[in-house]
Amino acid sequence: MPWETGRIRPQWQADFVFKSFFPHPRIFFPSVLIWTVIAVIGWYTFGEDMGGAFGMGPPAPGTPPVIGLGYFVTPNFLWFYIYCFVFVAVFTAAWMIFSPHPWQWWSIPGTALLIFSDYFSVQATVNINNWQRPFFDAIQNALDGKPWHGAKVTEGDLYGLLLTWFQIAAVWMIVYIATRFFTSHYVFRWRTAMNDYYMSHWPHARRIEGASQRVQEDTARFAAIVEDLGISMVDSVITLFAFLPVLAGLSHYVTELPIIGHVPDALLLTALFWSLFGTVLLAVAGIKLPGLAFNNQLTEAAYRKELVYGEDDEARAHPLTVSELFGQVRQSYFRYFFHFAYFNVFRGFYIQADNVFANIMLIPTIVAGKISFGIMQQVLTAFGQVTGSFQYLVGSWTTIIELLSIHKRLRGFEKTFPEDPNAPPPEEVVR
Repeated sequence: MPWETGRIRPQWQADFVFKSFFPHPRIFFPSVLIWTVIAVIGWYTFGEDMGGAFGMGPPAPGTPPVIGLGYFVTPNFLWFYIYCFVFVAVFTAAWMIFSPHPWQWWSIPGTALLIFSDYFSVQATVNINNWQRPFFDAIQNALDGKPWHGAKVTEGDLYGLLLTWFQIAAVWMIVYIATRFFTSHYVFRWRTAMNDYYMSHWPHARRIEGASQRVQEDTARFAAIVEDLGISMVDSVITLFAFLPVLAGLSHYVTELPIIGHVPDALLLTALFWSLFGTVLLAVAGIKLPGLAFNNQLTEAAYRKELVYGEDDEARAHPLTVSELFGQVRQSYFRYFFHFAYFNVFRGFYIQADNVFANIMLIPTIVAGKISFGIMQQVLTAFGQVTGSFQYLVGSWTTIIELLSIHKRLRGFEKTFPEDPNAPPPEEVVR
């Protein structure tokens, strides 16, 4: 093994936050990306049509979408489930043969299961989006006294549509609860893997300043943030791929934009522009925040260390020394507060503008009477889902800052370990 020489590991090898749970992260994650691209290209070039040979091909063009529980078991969906299972099984088997890992069942098929369950939840959202058109069109026709499907809208029609919504929502809730339960166990296994690795180096780690905080607090915070942030990221990506076709299909209803006038694929272009604008805006505004958050932790650690020494040694933690250290803490936090203040100015402006942006884009279409109330609701929902997916960084930036700060501390902690955990510990380790 490369760490049997007794030397300190190079920096690029020190990231056991990931290596403790995933096999060869430097190879594994690129292989996941490449295999996913292959699977997606394969599905859209030949995979989807292959289902026709087994009676599970795609629906004919112009076929209205199935709404309700039947949406999840259409022949095309069943074929997609089989297709995904085969690709995941091949990838999992290859990695288990190439590089066996003690946490491989959780890190490989476990990750795939999380992604698939999140995909299923997003498809439930797409199903509800499809349901919105007939429901709100029925409401509009009832209010205007117009016929709907050749007859007057009745209470039974509306109750029936609401029952359909309840069925879809029930499926979404079951999958949502099961996914969150499994995610909690998945992330705790990851924390266990990190804890086991750090404790295997405890004779060395215990001599490092803040070792107990790194092993207990930082791994716990890392696990908690990954549980929240990771699922949000996967959900954003899957939502984007699920709703882009929906938004593209609705784009022919919206051809005019305020001021600009006629624009082809107006919904897609405006969603892309608005999302990229917000992402770039907040990335630039908050570029200094991760480093400042990390500096806060360094000053806090120095202050806490002096106080701990003062508990056992009356010669330590004198008022002047403590005052100076706390002054550094205050200066670091005030600098952080200043930069976060102007970051919040840009974020607040963008979030409020985002609440009405889609409505502004639809004004020419609404005034021209080109869409019904149901289509308008469907467009607003699909537009919001797509822009929300693109705006992942906007909504998660503060959490990302905290995660980067924790990861940076753990990387610094790991780099002080010798490559051989059985090597005799040094007398003192200085960070």
